[in-house]
Amino acid sequence: MTQNMEEYKGVFIFAQQVDNKLDNIAFELIGKAKELAADLQTEVAAVLLGSGVKDLCDELAAYGADKVILVDDPELKEYRTEPYAHALASVIGEFKPEIMLVGATAIGRDLGPRVSARVHTGLTADCTKLEIGDFPLNPMPGKEQKHNQLLMTRPAFGGNTIATIACPDFRPQMATVRPGVMQKQDKVEGAKANVVEFNPGFTPNDKYVEILEIVKNAKTTADIMDAKILVSGGRGVGSAENFKLLDDLAAVLGGTVSCSRAVVDAGWKAKDLQVGQTGKTVRPNLYFAIGISGAIQHLAGMEESDIIIAINKDENAPIFDVADYGIVGDLNKIVPALTEKLKAELA
Repeated sequence: MTQNMEEYKGVFIFAQQVDNKLDNIAFELIGKAKELAADLQTEVAAVLLGSGVKDLCDELAAYGADKVILVDDPELKEYRTEPYAHALASVIGEFKPEIMLVGATAIGRDLGPRVSARVHTGLTADCTKLEIGDFPLNPMPGKEQKHNQLLMTRPAFGGNTIATIACPDFRPQMATVRPGVMQKQDKVEGAKANVVEFNPGFTPNDKYVEILEIVKNAKTTADIMDAKILVSGGRGVGSAENFKLLDDLAAVLGGTVSCSRAVVDAGWKAKDLQVGQTGKTVRPNLYFAIGISGAIQHLAGMEESDIIIAINKDENAPIFDVADYGIVGDLNKIVPALTEKLKAELA
């Protein structure tokens, strides 16, 4: 299958919505798409799929989308793999974007690979960095170096190395992007969307699953990705009960407790509180790493925090390499003392 590369223009993002509410990842993707589009001197389009969702278009424009391609159909009311894959693949076939970005959410991880296979292109999953540049990165004898390629960077081999991947021979260049990694732009109030309506037609087949019931899991915890102050604990905290020390510190600071993967694996905390490569990417103003050694997988989720304070009894723990402030000692003594001092100062 040969493609006319010149036909493909624009940076498109999949604007994920659930229950007619846009997910934050849509605005983060638009923010990154604007940077890429500036380098390519092209426009940013948000692809919005759903049923009765036209009123969300202006919000996408407010965060920077030059146009919104709207596929509005009753078959798209809830996320189902087949109709959504058909819709997005059809949009790509019709509008021919040079780049297509999808959030690495539960929905995006299901949708992205299926769509890339249908439109016969590659997909780089779980990217943490995207930029426009030359590929190969360094000129090689006998190999053409192509310019204005999407260079997609992601952790590989369990986070022990970083791979930069390109898709020079097929379009669109597709990537799924970790939530919380890219920065959304400031919202422009009163923006009006340039909406292009498109419907490829939907013919239910045996791949269209029937949704019998949707059971929503009531969230009892705050979303750690929105927190300005995180008090994060690792294996060194010692037990689920001992997390009370971190709860007390978080309460004084008005912060939220989070944790490392080891804590989730031990059953001490819920998965949605996990920071790291297999958890969530956070960038709070203040991040306490308490009893966390600082494996590269954990650092991938929190190293963009403004200020990092590490408390660990092992002075050689890798967490001290990224920490702005480090305290070497027994967290069982340090954390209560810190909490009492802050309580007195903030009273």
